[in-house]
Amino acid sequence: MMKRTLGEVSAECQKRLITHYGPEVSWWLDTVPALFAQAAERWNLTLGGYHDAGCASVIATAGTLDGRPLLLKAWADPARFRNEVIALRLWARGPIADVVEVADDLAVAALEIIGGRPGGDERPPRELQTVAAALHGLHTFGRRRHRPRGLPSLAAYLHQEIRPRVWRRLEVLDLGPWRDLVSAIFPELLVLEEDDGRATVLHTDLYRENVLFDWLGHPRFIDPLPMVGDAAFDWAFWTVYYDLGHDTGTRLATAARVAHIPVPVLAPWCRALAVDGLLHYLETADPRARRMADLLAWLSAPAPGNRP
Repeated sequence: MMKRTLGEVSAECQKRLITHYGPEVSWWLDTVPALFAQAAERWNLTLGGYHDAGCASVIATAGTLDGRPLLLKAWADPARFRNEVIALRLWARGPIADVVEVADDLAVAALEIIGGRPGGDERPPRELQTVAAALHGLHTFGRRRHRPRGLPSLAAYLHQEIRPRVWRRLEVLDLGPWRDLVSAIFPELLVLEEDDGRATVLHTDLYRENVLFDWLGHPRFIDPLPMVGDAAFDWAFWTVYYDLGHDTGTRLATAARVAHIPVPVLAPWCRALAVDGLLHYLETADPRARRMADLLAWLSAPAPGNRP
């Protein structure tokens, strides 16, 4: 008999989503088993179990009647669901997880499982080079294909979110030994400008866990927070956050070479993201604050070396 229902969402998953969205998401978490059950019935799927990952959605394994494994993903935020599906469809046949089924009324989608298992296959030896080439390809799709209207803009994100929250945190946080460093870089964030010639559909959430590998060792991007804007933002995010504090110099050089964006152009974007990240880590007492501060100091040096 096919399994059509799952139990309640795990306590750890509930904790992550409540931390991300606030207590008001609790009622939605209670509906998730029913959402997955409806999706499974609609698409003739057998449910497996929850895949306990992520902080903005709930994920479960499933399978088709002919044995194809899939991931079911339920979004708490309908706008995030809409934007992610739009971007994945725009990038179809590119280095992403394919969208198999979508239920707009449930904010649930069935997605390809990369590498045959949640979390993907083993990472190849030339990981950074292959990821950089794939990201360049993703940006090429975003420039050449027709972009649907309604995706958020990087310009609005900079103006309405990043700059105001950096300013607020500067006003209220005790930055200790890092105040002079942060204060010196903040004016650069205020005047950061996009180059319209590099405009594309961005991923904007290029943490290492959001880049999986298939059986052939090819990178596949998952969980985008898509925006339209300067590709330099994605390259800077990848440089800073993909593996925080490790191989940063290699990623920066690789980004400049593959994207054809000079290091002096990428560096201000990297510093802006590092300042934003450092202040967030300080506000939340995250132990990664010192690592980010060291990275920011390296990015701010007259001639960055190769240590981070």
